[in-house]
Amino acid sequence: MSEFSPHQIVCLEHHNRCLYGEVIQVIESRKMCWVRPLFLAILADDIHVYSQLFPPKILIDVRLTSDLLYPTKLFRSAFDTEVIPLLNELESQDYSAEKIQIARQQLRQFIVKIWQDNPEEFK
Repeated sequence: MSEFSPHQIVCLEHHNRCLYGEVIQVIESRKMCWVRPLFLAILADDIHVYSQLFPPKILIDVRLTSDLLYPTKLFRSAFDTEVIPLLNELESQDYSAEKIQIARQQLRQFIVKIWQDNPEEFK
């Protein structure tokens, strides 16, 4: 049985970036997780991702991008205390076509980098 369940918020971390998303479904037979991205937080390079004392340097709203199907092993459960303050910041985001396109590019670059750095997880 998976440690994740539908509607749970999870985090996919890579270096100084954290992608938060909502679990849609866990596919146990393939050890994959279908996740709907919420936002990508980019932290200052010298701040550890678990630090809740420092706000992200950049917060990118990726709710209007594509869902992901990624290995469950790469995700961790997100803490309410790290997600709720960031969700409040999303309300002031700009939803112009240009900003949505930039968000798509940022998300794509992030997931490609994870795929390149973890090829063994995608076999």
